[in-house]
Amino acid sequence: MYPFLVAPLRERVRRIIFEHDTPAGRAFDLALIVAITVSVLVVMLDSVARLSGDHPLFFRRVEWVFTILFTVEYIARVWSAGNRRAYVLSFFGAVDLLAILPTYLALLFPETRFLAVIRILRVLRVFRILKLAQFVGEAGVLGRAIRASGYKITVFLFTVLTAVVVVGSMMYMIEGPQSGFTSIPESIYWAIVTMTTVGYGDIAPVTTLGKTLAAMLMITGYGIIAVPTGIVTVELDRATRANIRQCPGCSRGWHERTAKFCADCGAKL
Repeated sequence: MYPFLVAPLRERVRRIIFEHDTPAGRAFDLALIVAITVSVLVVMLDSVARLSGDHPLFFRRVEWVFTILFTVEYIARVWSAGNRRAYVLSFFGAVDLLAILPTYLALLFPETRFLAVIRILRVLRVFRILKLAQFVGEAGVLGRAIRASGYKITVFLFTVLTAVVVVGSMMYMIEGPQSGFTSIPESIYWAIVTMTTVGYGDIAPVTTLGKTLAAMLMITGYGIIAVPTGIVTVELDRATRANIRQCPGCSRGWHERTAKFCADCGAKL
């Protein structure tokens, strides 16, 4: 009558950990997200010198408590998974493992403990828990658009790389070490910062010719920024249109690829 209660222990653990349609599974996932959020907050607060200096043992103890809990959870996931190899090699399996490694590595390399913030990736499970899978489909469309833009973006990046190398080299010859352009790599760094309109200001030209070249690079930077945006936008439009179908009955468009019947007339697609 209650198969869940009489199921083997491994199956019961698997249902709680991996399934979210049961009350126990949903409660487990929500509790896990709260624990992950709190643990990441602790890691961030530990990086504040004043707080970590006043309460060094508190942060270490709390971090180890969370690490032990997540370690037990990871072992339980591997033990109860239907396909252990598939889980370990999956995206979430890798993230679950990386979420606990920094604290152990910190025994040898103390600064690596701050890498524990990678645990925040685990809250991506909220899409599964809150049944927001429809957003995953939209992310798939975006992913296809980005992949389709790959060759064009690559050509664009090589063009930008060529431009910053040329301009950086010219600026090195024009300004020289006395103006802060101590080498061609340093000048290329300045060209990248200028072209992307970041403008740190740690290096700046002082000669008239250098300022003229910098002004030309700044103006060019504004135009270059729009190029990848346009490329991805075009491919995104194509990917969106490829994901829709037209009804043969009423000619209504914009049906999702997974739709089997027209939303207006009910005709089979």
